[in-house]
Amino acid sequence: MTVPLWFVVLVVSWLAVRLVRPPWWVVALLLLGGFLLAHSFLAPAIESGTHTGVGIVNGTTK
Repeated sequence: MTVPLWFVVLVVSWLAVRLVRPPWWVVALLLLGGFLLAHSFLAPAIESGTHTGVGIVNGTTK
């Protein structure tokens, strides 16, 4: 079974908002910060770390 990443993020986000109940301005700030970080000079390092983490979890790295 393959689950798309956007669906997993959506479910985890919904649960976090439902259970932790952060203020909406914190949610908006985190979304904006993530968007800006994805378009910064750190994006290649984040992408590399994400790919490495997925490889470790899947057991495909040496």
